[in-house]
Amino acid sequence: MTRAERAKGYFLGGYNCAQAVGLAFSDLLHTDEETLTAALLPLGGGLARLRETCGAVSGGAVALGLLHRGESKADVYALVRSFAEKFSAETGSINCGTLLSGAGVDASKGGNPEARTAAYYRKRPCAELVFLAAQIIEEGLTSSSGGEISEPRD
Repeated sequence: MTRAERAKGYFLGGYNCAQAVGLAFSDLLHTDEETLTAALLPLGGGLARLRETCGAVSGGAVALGLLHRGESKADVYALVRSFAEKFSAETGSINCGTLLSGAGVDASKGGNPEARTAAYYRKRPCAELVFLAAQIIEEGLTSSSGGEISEPRD
């Protein structure tokens, strides 16, 4: 199973978009899943349902930061910018509200998360967005290590 498939599975299993992407890489992050899940929780819904930066992108940025711990700020920023640019090139935006509105979903800010029902999953692009975010990261890790996902630096 690819990490992109794992991310989609986590999202369909009830995790938010940021958690889904981060957890897809949890075995490489030197961070236990409980801590990672808690740290990523507020990033869902474009930062606590403010509909700002897509949670899949935020979760990916956290994963990249942990995967590349010990590298310079400039290098990590460059990785995250590249990731966000690739995501935006595929989707048209990294903004949660824009992505949801483009799919015909009400992107109102705030409020409580919606119940995860079959209708919820049918109307949102989020499962495919977490798949894409994890896929971009996985491809970057694979290409930078000659075909194998490398262990993060400590």
